[in-house]
Amino acid sequence: MATIESPPVTESDASEKVNWLAEIRGLALMLLAVLAFHSLVAKPFYIPSTSMMPSLWVGDRLVVSKYPYGWSWASASFHLLPRGSWRVWPATPEYGDIVIPVHPDDDIDYIKRVVALPGDTIEVRDGHIILNGTPIKREVVPAVRLPFEPELMCGDSDGQRPCLQAFADYRETGPDGRDFFAPPTWRETLPNGATYLTIDYRNQELDNYGPYTVPADSVFVMGDNRDLSADSRALAIADGLGDGVPMANIGGRAEFITFSLDGSTTWNPASWFSSMRGDRAWTTLRPPLAEGAAAK
Repeated sequence: MATIESPPVTESDASEKVNWLAEIRGLALMLLAVLAFHSLVAKPFYIPSTSMMPSLWVGDRLVVSKYPYGWSWASASFHLLPRGSWRVWPATPEYGDIVIPVHPDDDIDYIKRVVALPGDTIEVRDGHIILNGTPIKREVVPAVRLPFEPELMCGDSDGQRPCLQAFADYRETGPDGRDFFAPPTWRETLPNGATYLTIDYRNQELDNYGPYTVPADSVFVMGDNRDLSADSRALAIADGLGDGVPMANIGGRAEFITFSLDGSTTWNPASWFSSMRGDRAWTTLRPPLAEGAAAK
């Protein structure tokens, strides 16, 4: 009986074998490169709450740069480094910067606006910021229109959650039949001329705070939605940031919105386009300077 011999293994066959060690090493290097970029240069950020309305809406996606104030343990993505007070190439934010502070006890990233710098004495009276004994400029402006999106804003379709009840008195219907919120809106201007909008629509405990002197190498931050923001005015045990935030706990600066999706997004790819808020894409998050203010 004739025997059938297997064909010899040629050099080309051997070269086609997968080198799994090299593949895994390449994948690991790629992941390390992504982690390094996210930790040292920039990373994406999603807005999950209403605390920075009207500047930032739930559903906004933005880019956060990691280098403007130097690097610290808070710069590392996923908070992989142990906490500490060290910083490399440290720098101080400017009034009005939108920054990413980390909660003093939990590894949770917040997003807030810098309203007081190291050495400043800040006080809040009836919602009005007083810096170093002088009230900042604060004026009423036409009410902003905020989208009525219960499921996106609160994970709730019937509008009974507190974050929607807070706006309930300012719910209106536009000519197109769509509901929106139009809460009382203010324009604040900080000492360097940085100007931005805030909403303040009810009397609550955080409307009065201080006076408090910001420690060295720390900043005081607040949300633009003054009535629904756990910021420097609120105790850490109440999910707030508990007074001044050490600069080592600042993980970066918000730069611009890349894109924004409303609450109609579903698994269907067609909805990814219909739910796009096109007018918010590529919006800068650096505060403009008031007319007459000198740019640095």
